[in-house]
Amino acid sequence: QVRLEESGGGSVQAGGSLRLTCTASGSTTGAPIVAWFRQAPGKEREAVANMYRRTSITYYKYSVKGRFTISLDSANNTLYLQMDNLKPEGTAMYCCAHGEIGMNFEAGGGIRDWGKGIMITVSS
Repeated sequence: QVRLEESGGGSVQAGGSLRLTCTASGSTTGAPIVAWFRQAPGKEREAVANMYRRTSITYYKYSVKGRFTISLDSANNTLYLQMDNLKPEGTAMYCCAHGEIGMNFEAGGGIRDWGKGIMITVSS
């Protein structure tokens, strides 16, 4: 069992930056994918960024590409999401996740373990 815990959330004005941290404990080996998802109020959950642990290849949701950066400190089992030039539509609950690419991964298919999530509010 993997326990994931996010930190670094909060409120920021549009154009600002935040860095989310996800600390993993427990059985942290095995999951080929590490990822960040978000769910805005009244909307479906969506994948924001993910990384293949073995190759470090990354993928980003089109609307955050160039502004968000996912990174992994494997030695310390810590996942990061650097978010720059935040926009009001980025207001959401952000969760880190471990798993694999499954059916409908965009909505969380294939994910084995979820963090509880942390709120990001971007004001205009």
